[in-house]
Amino acid sequence: MTSLTHDRYCDEILAQTDALRAVLTGADLGVTVPTCPDWTLRELAVHVGGAHRWVGEIVRTRATEEVPEDKVPGLEGPDGTDPAALDAWLAEGAAATVAALREAGPDAEVWTWVTERRTAFWARRMTHETAVHRADAALAARAPYEVDAEVAADTIEEWLGIVALAQEGGDPEAAELRGGGRSLHLHATDVPGAEWLIEFGEDRFTWRHAHEKATVALRGTLTDLMLVFNRRLKPTDPRVEVLGDAALLDFWLDRSSFG
Repeated sequence: MTSLTHDRYCDEILAQTDALRAVLTGADLGVTVPTCPDWTLRELAVHVGGAHRWVGEIVRTRATEEVPEDKVPGLEGPDGTDPAALDAWLAEGAAATVAALREAGPDAEVWTWVTERRTAFWARRMTHETAVHRADAALAARAPYEVDAEVAADTIEEWLGIVALAQEGGDPEAAELRGGGRSLHLHATDVPGAEWLIEFGEDRFTWRHAHEKATVALRGTLTDLMLVFNRRLKPTDPRVEVLGDAALLDFWLDRSSFG
């Protein structure tokens, strides 16, 4: 379970966008998204497509500092409410961003909001941005959702890295994810080896792949583990099983909910 290749991330941005578009086709775009209640389904789609265009502009221009949103052409979405226009806008934005990422390769230096100033960061980030928001759309449209095992595993690991960076950067919520002697085990029941042990040290948390007894364990399919970890599925849902100190899992989810 390692990071994917740059080409695979580029492929996934397109695949996840196509899957999102399929969810939107025929759906009520005015419905509220349960996991993002400030947005309608259309607003969620515009957020995803806008993120694609913003990243595409950063990569295309090799920006060395953050690009203001008002400098990104078409970021606000298509005019009007025509679903076909929204669908075309999503497809065009993803394709243009992927073209920019492929042309740049993984190692071009660009601005990011982490210490890694490479285009590889954005290829990975947009893959998981799209995959997780596709889950939001599926929930709103009451459509089925599943994600490839490698992508689901990498979504979990990318988020672990983001939370660790937040902790190192002094985020007050992430800073509380410490305290010796406690641990959280994620165990996918459908993919051998897809297990993570998160250990709370005195100053910070660490994680590794391991099958060990923990303070609390979360068991379920890899897709469902990813959804719980990203707060798209409640840990009380019957699709997953929580063994041990459920309050510790809630503690983790509450303090890794920024962003």
